Amino acid sequence: MIKYSFKNDYSEGAHPNILHALISTNLEQQDGYGGDVYCHKASSIIKERLNSPNSDIHFVSGGTQANLIVISSILRPYESVIAASTGHINTHETGAIEATGHKINTVEKEDGKLTAKDIEQILIGHTDEHMVKPRMVYISNSTEIGTVYTKNELEEIYNYCRQNDLYLFLDGARLGSAICARDNDMTIEGLCKLVDVFYIGGTKNGALIGEAIVINNDRIKENFRFNMKQKGALLAKGRLLGLQFYELFKDGLYFELAKHANSMAAMLSSEFERLGYTFLTESTSNQIFPILPNNIIDKLNEMYAFYTWSSIDDKNSSIRLVTSWATKEESVSSFIEDLRRLTNEFSK
Repeated sequence: MIKYSFKNDYSEGAHPNILHALISTNLEQQDGYGGDVYCHKASSIIKERLNSPNSDIHFVSGGTQANLIVISSILRPYESVIAASTGHINTHETGAIEATGHKINTVEKEDGKLTAKDIEQILIGHTDEHMVKPRMVYISNSTEIGTVYTKNELEEIYNYCRQNDLYLFLDGARLGSAICARDNDMTIEGLCKLVDVFYIGGTKNGALIGEAIVINNDRIKENFRFNMKQKGALLAKGRLLGLQFYELFKDGLYFELAKHANSMAAMLSSEFERLGYTFLTESTSNQIFPILPNNIIDKLNEMYAFYTWSSIDDKNSSIRLVTSWATKEESVSSFIEDLRRLTNEFSK
């Protein structure tokens, strides 16, 4: 039996529009290394959507690659980056940032979100040349545990960074889900005014591969392509990335796909709530973390693929369920039916 997977939002390939575009343009001859017409068209349409004509756009293949290139290109050898302990650069990138020579100063956060006070505590603890010098703040939206930053929270962090000469970098691997979350009040256009650099995740929102790095701060734009080339990110067939982002943004497909992923997660969340279950975090994005009895988790694992996230106590654990742009409603309904059945069986 093949189990339906709620493990991640990149199990499927790509949206059919992207596949059609790749096939229909396959034999066109284009310039390499991002000099093709599709990278230019994608850059233009993203800038238009962001209402930020002065931003620089660069396409790379994946999120870890985007993170290590952005951070290593900006920081001097003795400078460090501040992140939540749950941050992707700290937990799931095999020391990629440290391998470029930069320490990660972490802050323990149950909700995955940094505050100005958290950043201040790191600065207080790093005072002279015998320590690394914190120079950048790394945040994710949505975070690795599904939470979403509000506009006020981002403004607070950005203002603190400006006052303390820190760069603010936002990991947008799941930016579509964050922007389309039902309680989000932050626009994608507003990001250009509140972060120095961020990226728009395509891999987890309908593309085969690809992230679009958006640089807003003029101080860090110069020679960025040199860093891309040195780190193996300047693809000869850059057209493959540009074309995908053009398809995602030309008619708003990017946001339609993110809304679908969120709506599938909301269906699951509503049923967990109805059945009386609680959650590890409050998430309105496409990642949810319900807390279930271990015996029910074991039974669900026989039918579906998902991660058991953390132990709550001897009898209960949190699990992570992730929905995608391609998650079928009938698959969600099947999970809900099985959850109801198991809940009734084990409550007797």
